[in-house]
Order: sequence, then structure tokens, then C-alpha cells
Amino acid sequence: MADRAPRLPLPATRSRPHDSARLHVSGAAGYADDGPEPPGMLHLAFGQSAQAHAAMRAIDLSAVREAEGVIAVFTAADIPGANDVSPVAHDDRLLADGEVLCVGQAIFLVAATSRTAARKAARLGRIDYEARPALLSIADARAAASQIEPTQRMARGDAAAALVTAPHTLSGGFDLGGQDHFYLEGQVAVATPGEDGQLHVLSSTQHPSEVQHLIAHMLGRSSADVTVEVRRMGGAFGGKETQAALFAAAAALVTVKTGRPAKFCCDRDDDMVMTGKRHDFRIDYDVGFDAEGHLLALQLRLASRCGATVDLSPAINDRAMFHADNCYWLPAVEIVSERLKTHTVSATAFRGFGGPQGMIAIERVIDAVAHALERDPLEVRIANLYGPGRDTTPYGMTVTDNVAPGIIAKLRRDSRYDERRAAIEAFNASHTVLKKGIALTPVKFGISFTTTHLNQAGALVLVYADGSIQINHGGTEMGQGLYVKVAQIVADVFAVPLAQVRITATRTDKVPNTSATAASSGADLNGMAAFNAAMTIRDRLTAFLARSFACEDDAVAFTPDGVVAGAERMSFGQACRKAHIGRISLAATGYYATPDIAYDRAAHHGRPFYYFAYGAAVSEVAIDTLTGEHKVLAVDILHDVGRSLNPAIDLGQIEGGFLQGQGWLTTEELVFDAKGKLLTHSPATYKIPTASDRPRQLRIGLWDGENVEPTIHRSKAVGEPPFMLAISVFSALTAAVAATAPAQRDLPPLDAPATPEAILRAIAAHRAAA
Repeated sequence: MADRAPRLPLPATRSRPHDSARLHVSGAAGYADDGPEPPGMLHLAFGQSAQAHAAMRAIDLSAVREAEGVIAVFTAADIPGANDVSPVAHDDRLLADGEVLCVGQAIFLVAATSRTAARKAARLGRIDYEARPALLSIADARAAASQIEPTQRMARGDAAAALVTAPHTLSGGFDLGGQDHFYLEGQVAVATPGEDGQLHVLSSTQHPSEVQHLIAHMLGRSSADVTVEVRRMGGAFGGKETQAALFAAAAALVTVKTGRPAKFCCDRDDDMVMTGKRHDFRIDYDVGFDAEGHLLALQLRLASRCGATVDLSPAINDRAMFHADNCYWLPAVEIVSERLKTHTVSATAFRGFGGPQGMIAIERVIDAVAHALERDPLEVRIANLYGPGRDTTPYGMTVTDNVAPGIIAKLRRDSRYDERRAAIEAFNASHTVLKKGIALTPVKFGISFTTTHLNQAGALVLVYADGSIQINHGGTEMGQGLYVKVAQIVADVFAVPLAQVRITATRTDKVPNTSATAASSGADLNGMAAFNAAMTIRDRLTAFLARSFACEDDAVAFTPDGVVAGAERMSFGQACRKAHIGRISLAATGYYATPDIAYDRAAHHGRPFYYFAYGAAVSEVAIDTLTGEHKVLAVDILHDVGRSLNPAIDLGQIEGGFLQGQGWLTTEELVFDAKGKLLTHSPATYKIPTASDRPRQLRIGLWDGENVEPTIHRSKAVGEPPFMLAISVFSALTAAVAATAPAQRDLPPLDAPATPEAILRAIAAHRAAA
């Protein structure tokens, strides 16, 4: 278990710079597109569908083949194995065959002597389409009963009966937009032929093992013939969990067919058109409550636009259901989830993996109840928190680690929430054009893959005779600091300086059959696997040194000042040299599988999560009622990371996650035209948060506490939970809009993202209903 680790102020619990920080700022960090290109390198581009849904009656690629620089052109008929790059359902084609299901779908593949030549040639294909009806929106798919799987239901008690007897009831709903990942490094893959039919693929992916297995299946070869490697990604956020396979498989196909190395470095516009987004949702609710705001009954309907294929939509929508309670006890609840199939690019994993959509649903319900009762929403939130005797989730898991009440109380006090709320009420009473809002919202986010078998990891630790250490594990580095955290853990085991530990690229030929770096579980899983590997070596060293110096095992100690064995003291390098001469293995694999989790998906009941990560944020905003523009004025955050492995890294993740969540709910708008074409397909038309959107006052604190579960050094995951802290911004904006017609007891109909247009629409509707 993790508590075997020495609990000392060693590298594993100190702030340390990101392992690549110096390389990032100097431009020396190598990404998939940065390596030298060998002679004969081919560059790739896809010919894409111009139709949302159509049969392909004929394909004329003669002009493509004759274009300058083109070496080869491939269609589905050229694929030797399975035409499949899907994670689960076998319905994502590498190249379309017979019909197209969305605008931008790959139809043919061009290999040319330059990227520009490949892209120009890809536009010359002539496709004879037979248009078919296209379902583009949630409403379209609902009307056609088009779903990727049957509607799912999670329930406790009789919500319908409880609604009838509740003293007060409300109904409402809102639309919630999707989000583009907008990673700084786009989709990239480089395939290189090896000897005897082997293949090496450098891929910007969160899931090297899945890419390996899909490529092998597509080529009709064994997984052992394919090695996938990734040293780092320039951002991913879930967009490189399943989506990277398309580009890696294309590069692999070209390399096998031509015998030449091939690179697919996707253009930004093409990337945004072809790759999946966060799921759009339509959320509707009926809620029953009493005069104090206690939720007595809730019927919640979640409908998502999943796109043309299954991808990971079942698990993503399941997680939306899991998080529809957030921090609140729901005595009678029914959560219904529709997973709708449309002729748009398939939605996919995105930071939070459905959790944000479920969580914002219950927060909107809380805001609506508070507004109807003319109460402070924070008081209603506190009244409904989990607590003793009210500690079971709608899916049957007992909440045993609830620190939300303490976090909320401390943040409320430290942020001066009550004083600021009173000042905002006075401001709104005396200002007609500008209106302000403030909100404090909590987060309870489950940590583990909800697909139970994915909760496993492996690692390889090599200790050399000079005392230097090399680590490899199945986790990938996408900027989140996973590598440095795992290095700190291993350095801690041997009590050596962090500089003595060398981090190596993730490779499928070193650690096989790994899970994606996702679900915020990277440090939990890979950190523990690396710890177990390092402890195996340390135990061997301990036993050897005890024999060598005629002392008991407990007289051997690894300290920052060296290794002690009875009366002897030596450097770690000297101890390793002695062990090597003594024929002691200094290499070990480590493995970890998360314990105590199990989930019955058919019944939607069980313990899908090992523990919960908590947090809360206070956001203060102002809106201009004439233009609809807004500004986030101040944000205070208190977040639970357990016993932090690296406070500096964790603080960076909290800030970045919050700002990305703020973008999702305020500025990042996906717009499709009436034919299913994405109009917001470039930085010129898609607005991510910038430095000016960051609140000038942003204070972040770490909750002082350890994980109740024996995770690595009692830490908690930090990647996804902070994203949902930004729901406080949306709640504050809703409050500001509500202040434009304070006598109106219905909550303003504000949809997300809360763009200026959306805010103006909400103001107009709110005032009209007053």
C-alpha cells in the first residue's frame, strides 16, 4: 500500500517545476512534429466529405493522383485489415465506405512530398453524392427517435409521487453548448517502417495502447509488430483519447503500403472540423421542495448530441448521470438520459467526461429553487448537502469522505461572501446599466474510470549501477505534470534528489496494455505502479545490504544523506554498485489495480468511484445590460487535492481547469450551419479565454487534508475536478441577469455559453415575463 512510503519532506510532497518547464520556455521540448524528417518522408491529408449524410455513388480521384507532388492515394479498398478506428463499437471508419455520416468525414487519403501538396490535392477529389436526410440537432434526433443506445434511467424512491405531495414545484430547462478542445498542438502522427514488417508510430495520443491495437487490427498484424511512442503532448483534454487513432492509423497505412515514413500533421481548420467535441446537452427538470429549499423530489432529463458514431458517449453520458447529484442529498430522484445520434462529428471525451453537464444541471435547479423562494442560493445549497444519514448517492454509493461542508464554510468566511453579496445587492439597486452577480458553488467529483477494468496501470523502473534511475509507465504527459509527480514518487522511495531520476517517453514496448491517461487517474494509477516497482528494488537492496553488512533489514535505511546499513554509510550509487557486483537485479515492473470498486451498469448501481475530490469557488461578475458583455471580476477557490504530491503543479491545474471551464460556459460557442458544416472552425471564429478573461483577482487555496483512501501518499486527483468550479461563473451571471427584473420569481432563461447574445436574449425574456 502507499503508506509503506517514507512520510518525509522529500521530493514526493514538495513543489517542483514541471519536468519540461525549462524545455518549454526555451523551445527545446520535442513534440511529435519536431523530429528531423528522414529522406523520403511522405506527408498526408484526408479528402473530406462535403455532405452531412449521403451515399457515395462514385468517387473520381484521377485529378488527385495527377496533382503535383502526389505519390499515392488510398481509399477504404486499400485497407488490408479492419476499416475501424473506434474505441468500442467498431463503427468509426478510417476511410468512409459507401456512405458518409457527417461533414468532414475522411473519404480518401493523400500521400505527397509536402504537407501543402497533400492538402491541395485532397481538394481535387470528385464525389457523386446521393443526399440523405440529415439529423443535426438534439431536437431533430429526438423527433426521429435516433439514439446510439436505449435511454438510460437512474432512480431512487418515487420522484413522480413525491412531486405531487411537495409543497412547492418548479419546471424548467436550458441548453448547454459543446466545446472544442483547442489543444495548442494539433493531431500529429509519424510512422516509420522497421525491419521484418515492424512499425514504429510516434503519436500525440493519450492512449498509446489503444492506438497500437487499432493499427495492428487495421493492418491485419499482431500488436507486437507495432510500437507506439509519445513523449509529450501540447495539450489534449480528452481530444486525444480516441481521436488520435484516425491520424495514427492513416500514417501507419501509408508507411506499410509505400515502405516510406509518413507524417500526418493535421491543419488546425481540418482538425476542428474532423475531430469530436464536448457533448451538447438539453437539460429539463421538475423539482419539488419545501419552504426552506430542501429538495424533496427531482425528475431530471438529460439529452445529449452524440454525433454520428458511438465513440465514448455511453460512458460520458453515464458520468453525467453520476454527477447530477453533485454535493446534494436527493431523497426521491429520477435521472433519465437520452444519447442521441446525429449527422455531426461524433462527440468525444473532454475534461470532466460528462460530469460538468450533470453537475451544472443540479446547480441550475438549486438556483431556480432559491430564486423562487427569494433566498440566498448558498443557503439552499448548504441545506441540501450530504451529511450523516443523508449520505447515499442515487446510484447506491455511500459518501464516506465528505469534506464539502467544511470547504464551503471556510471559503465563505475567507472570501467574505456574505459581505460582498450585500454590497452587490446595494450596487444593483442603484445601477441600471451594469448589474453584478455572485455565486458560491461546490464540486464533488468521482475519481476512477467508470468502466471498471480500465482502473489498472503498469510501470518499469530501472536503477543503474551508478545510482541513476530511469522510469517508464503507461501514463502520458499532456502538460499536466504527471511525469514529474511520478518521478518525485520514485525519488522519494530511494531518498535521492529528483535530478537523479530520468523520465522516459511512454512506449507500448516497455509497458503493455495500458489504459488511457484520463479520468483524472494518471497519478493515482501510474504513481502507485511506479511506487510498487521502486519498492521491489528497494526491498532487494535492503535484503542484500543486510546480508552484506551482517545487520537486520530494519537497520538498513535510505536517507537524503545516503544509505545506512548497520554501522556503514554509503552513497546510493555505491550501494547500487555493490548490489550489481553482488548479482542483484536492479530492474522491476510494478502494477496497480484500484481496489474496492464495482458497478452494475444495467442496474446503474454500485461503487464506480474509489473516492471523491471536492472543491468550491466564489465568482463575482458584472454584465452590461446594453451590450450583453460581461466580466469576471473576482474568483476565490478552495480545492481538495488530498496530500498534494506537488502543490505548484496542482495549483496550476486548478487555475487552468477553472479558466477552461469558464470558457466553456461563457465564450466558446460551436456553430453549425443548416447543412451540418461547422462555422467556428478556426481561431478566427472560435473564442477561447484569453489573458484578459482571467479575473484580475484570482485566489486559489488548497484544502488541508489527506485522502481517506490509501492512494499514493494520500493524494487526490486534480486534472478534471477544477473544471467544474467555473459553474460558479455561470450561476453568478444568471444572478446578474435576474437583477434586471428583481420582482420576477422565475429564473432567467440563460443558456450556455453565456455569450453577449445569450445574455441579451435572457435579459429580454426575463424582463418580458416580469
